[in-house]
Amino acid sequence: MNDNMINLHPGARIGQNVVISPFTTIAEHVEIGDDCWIGPNVTIFDYVRMGKGCKVFPGAVIGAVPQDLKFQGEESWVEIGDGTTVRECATINRGTAASGKLLTKVGSDCLIMSYVHIAHDCRVSDHCIFSSFSALAGEVDVDDWAIIGGGTMIHQFCHIGAHSMVGGASGVNKDIPPYVVTGRNPAVFEGVNLIGMRRRNFPVETISEIGQIYRLIYNSGLNVSDACRQIREFFSSSEHRDRILSFIEHSQRGIIR
Repeated sequence: MNDNMINLHPGARIGQNVVISPFTTIAEHVEIGDDCWIGPNVTIFDYVRMGKGCKVFPGAVIGAVPQDLKFQGEESWVEIGDGTTVRECATINRGTAASGKLLTKVGSDCLIMSYVHIAHDCRVSDHCIFSSFSALAGEVDVDDWAIIGGGTMIHQFCHIGAHSMVGGASGVNKDIPPYVVTGRNPAVFEGVNLIGMRRRNFPVETISEIGQIYRLIYNSGLNVSDACRQIREFFSSSEHRDRILSFIEHSQRGIIR
C-alpha cells in the first residue's frame, strides 16, 4: 500500500492493526479503535469516534456536517461502537446544538447496509440492522435488535422499539413499540415479531404473553390508555411487560395504529 494514496491527518488517533485502504480521507479529530478495516474511497470527517473491529466499505461518508439549517458549525460528534459494519455509500451525519445532544450515536454490532442515511442526533442501539436505501431523519431513536427493511423512510423524532421489525418500503411517522412487526405507508401494526424472538431464544411463555398484551392494545376495542391500565392489572411485572408500557407511556408521537 502506498501511503501517498491515503489522506490521513497526522493528528488522527488510529489504533493497532487498523487497515486503511487507498484513496481514503481521515480528518484530524478522528479516533479509530483497534482491528478496524477502512476500505478504499471512504471519507471520515472531523469529530468521529469509532470502536474496535469495525468495517467501513467503499464510498461511505461518516461525520459530515448535519443537513440541518439550524447547524452553525458547532463541534459535534459521531460515535460508533465496536464491531459495527458500514457498507457502501452509507452516510452518518454529526449531531447539532439545537437538539441539545451534539451527538449522533450508532451502537455495537450493527449492520448499516449500502446507501443507508443516518441523520443528525440519531441514537441507534446495539445489534440493529438497516437494510439498503433506508433512511432516518434527525433525532430518531432506535432500540436494540431493531431491523429496518430496505427503502424505509423514518420521520424525524420517531422511536423504534427493541426487537421490532419494519417491512421494506415502509413510511414510518409514528413510534413503533417493541417486539412488533410493522409495514406499509403509513406503517401499521401487523403482529408480533415471532421469528425475531424465536431466533433470540425468547421462552415460549414470554412470546405468548407479549402476543396477549398486544391483542389488548390493538384488538380489544379499548383506547390505548385503558388497554395499558388493563395490562398493569392482568399481567405481572416483567421485563417485557414493563418495556412495552414504558415505551407507550413515554411516546411523544403516539404509536402506530
